[in-house]
Amino acid sequence: MPAPLQNDNFLRACLREPVDHTPIWLMRQAGRYLPEYRATRARAGSFMGLATSPAFATEVTLQPLERWPLDAAILFSDILTVPDAMGLGLQFAEGEGPRFEHPVRDEQAVARLQAPDLDRLRYVFDAVASIRRALDGRVPLIGFAGSPWTLACYMVEGAGSDDYRLVKTMLYARPDLLQRILDLNVQAVAAYLNAQVDAGAQAVMIFDSWGGVLADSAFRRFSLEPMRQLVQRLQRTAEGRRVPCIVFTKGGGPWLEALAGIGADVIGLDWTVSLGDARRRVDDRVALQGNLDPAVLFAPPAVVQAEAVAVIDDFGAPRRADGRCGGHVFNLGHGISQHTPPEHVTALVEAVHAHSRRQRTPA
Repeated sequence: MPAPLQNDNFLRACLREPVDHTPIWLMRQAGRYLPEYRATRARAGSFMGLATSPAFATEVTLQPLERWPLDAAILFSDILTVPDAMGLGLQFAEGEGPRFEHPVRDEQAVARLQAPDLDRLRYVFDAVASIRRALDGRVPLIGFAGSPWTLACYMVEGAGSDDYRLVKTMLYARPDLLQRILDLNVQAVAAYLNAQVDAGAQAVMIFDSWGGVLADSAFRRFSLEPMRQLVQRLQRTAEGRRVPCIVFTKGGGPWLEALAGIGADVIGLDWTVSLGDARRRVDDRVALQGNLDPAVLFAPPAVVQAEAVAVIDDFGAPRRADGRCGGHVFNLGHGISQHTPPEHVTALVEAVHAHSRRQRTPA
């Protein structure tokens, strides 16, 4: 039987329930900005050596929580595990980022694609179970995956891209091929996230990292609609409580109302969107996550704290005049930079907790 949660503020905020402070976690909170992470990665020998070892994944997932009273842990893994399990041959070259040996660029390659055998991803589910045991109820654990569109970008391009020329060429010239990839990704990612929940994940997040590069009509067809289908397939209760779903489209501000309508509990925002404006636009139908510019963390601690206070004040009072409650999970507007001074994260976490507690204290 899992240990009872000692701090469920993150889950409660996701569901727009009252909390005693604004919960905070950070995208890429286990990463290269931490010297202890770099030491563990050196012992593992490579990024994939780290990510495919449940013991190492557990160790690095917990490292930020040993430094700071963060309100959630997030599984240490990578969004490209699913296409790797499809046989595309994921590699991480030092200093170059992820690359696939077998990108999917023509009709024959698309026809050969199949949903992965989940046993090939057993190391991820074993890591989830291991992390839950190690957390021992301290905070909730977030599982995650890439969105169908974002995975398709990597699968077609074969790596990251500046212009998305190959996948956008397929989108306009052969939308039928792209649609098959997306349909397969919906099926695969839903099974993958549900297996994470079965293993112990208490919330799930969908990273639509490249949705913002699309034209409006293309976003709605090739990013938004597959995410809607994915969210509908997710397991939404486990261990007797709701499993919140977070959707984050980087550059997704123009489609905020549409994103709020696909069935997720939380919409993540990047730093280009005002939290207050976003809250008015969605009318507290969903909770919001975000949205400090990660570059703020290069400024002196006093500036970091002031910017954190500004984000919380922008969201406003959690409880509205009509009695309804809004939900805010504090986060960065994208992943934390590897060059971030850890002591500046200390200033951020302290400011978020202290100011949000003051905000809830009756005058």
